[in-house]
Amino acid sequence: MSTDVSSNAHGDPVAPAAAAAQAAGPVKMSRESVTIIVTLLVATFVVILNETIMNVALQRLMVDLGVDAPTVQWLSTGFMLTMAVVIPTTGFILQTLSTRAVFMLAMGLFSGGTLLAALAPGFEVLLLARIVQAGGTAIMLPLLMTTILTLVPIERRGAVMGNVSIAISVAPAMGPTVSGLILEHFTWRFMFVFVLPVALAAFAIGARFLTNVGESEKTRLDFLSVLLTVPAFGGVVYGLSQIGGGHGGQSGPGAAAVAALAVGVMAMLAFVFRQLKLQKKDAPLLDLRAFNFRMFTVSVLLMVVAMIALFGAVILLPLYLQEIRGLKSLETGLALLPGGLAMGLLGPVIGRWFDKVGPLPLTVTGSVMMVLSLWQFSMLDAGTAVWWIVSLHVVLSLGLALLFTPAFTTGLNPLPPHLYSHGSAIMSTLQQVAGAAGTALLVSIYAVVAAGSGIVAGMHAAFLTAAVIAVAAVVLSAMMRKTAGAEHPARAAH
Repeated sequence: MSTDVSSNAHGDPVAPAAAAAQAAGPVKMSRESVTIIVTLLVATFVVILNETIMNVALQRLMVDLGVDAPTVQWLSTGFMLTMAVVIPTTGFILQTLSTRAVFMLAMGLFSGGTLLAALAPGFEVLLLARIVQAGGTAIMLPLLMTTILTLVPIERRGAVMGNVSIAISVAPAMGPTVSGLILEHFTWRFMFVFVLPVALAAFAIGARFLTNVGESEKTRLDFLSVLLTVPAFGGVVYGLSQIGGGHGGQSGPGAAAVAALAVGVMAMLAFVFRQLKLQKKDAPLLDLRAFNFRMFTVSVLLMVVAMIALFGAVILLPLYLQEIRGLKSLETGLALLPGGLAMGLLGPVIGRWFDKVGPLPLTVTGSVMMVLSLWQFSMLDAGTAVWWIVSLHVVLSLGLALLFTPAFTTGLNPLPPHLYSHGSAIMSTLQQVAGAAGTALLVSIYAVVAAGSGIVAGMHAAFLTAAVIAVAAVVLSAMMRKTAGAEHPARAAH
């Protein structure tokens, strides 16, 4: 079989160098490259852990800060909105500033926000602290992805991306458990007191060892695009989160949520048209030319479907365990911990499998596991054994692990170096939007059915909907093909 192929009909480069390198044996990364990636991984783990650590603490904060439920929910909503607005700008930030400068900015914001949260005298300052934290969190994951694409040889990317899954799946799974343990023995401030030393240590290590990766470019910032990100991504995520936050009763979603969603969709269309116009001048804020690569598009769609299923399960399972089974917050966190640990710990193994066999067998297996576990969740009742629920959650988590690493790697591999940061930013942005959409849709279905037929019926309807959506992942998984791309010149220096 000839390997003299430069690109396919869909623009996905298939480099013969990748096959040749695999035949020659594994490529070793320099100690400097490993140090950079490990530093970014630790920092990413800390900031993502912080993202879910607040969920269990909201009840305590309502009492301690003297605020009602809709007000305290802004600690989560405000964080999510800031993420949704900042992430689309990270493509520009990563191209304009050096790796070191971006890292210092991200961890500086996160550490400063964490310190402010620990010392917050009241709700308003705590909300401001969460918004500052979110600004740093939004930058970290695209920075990590772009650095991996720049430093890691193509034939090793699966294994390294597998390690990323430890940060993006174990951390959010551990968040509720960690906060539950802290709240049993300490005040809510200690959720930030315990995170702060780790964040400062990552900041110090990065300041000492992190070197610049690739070359920054002088690109013009389009202020209209930046302004449009606020109503576009903020409006869509806020509208969806409000619809999914308990407004989906018999009377339908609130007028404010629908209005925010409508404004968000219109602003999103304006944002897309603006980026397409700026592409001709080679100066878009978020370069949509990444969608010219077929495997990037398929992988992004697969990630969106998987995130809808994941976020739906993350919201619905705790509701089931607490409302129907009467479990406490800490017990709920511990019940969901094995699935998160399984997803993260298997990530590196899946990454190595991916490097050997490609995405197809992994993603098809993972998507089928996802459909079957969600279907079984739709049959839960008030007497279902907790061990069976934990087992199903582990199966769902393993299915998602088989999807995430291949989707990330297959989608980003074919992109040319100038699109690395934009591809990472697009994936991260759509993850946020898909998570909000999944939560809104499934919680609304749960609320409507539960209002008329009871909580158990609401759970059945919501999980069955998630299972039907997950069938799309099986179709998309079957379209996955192994991709390769040109090596980045920065690797020669590391």
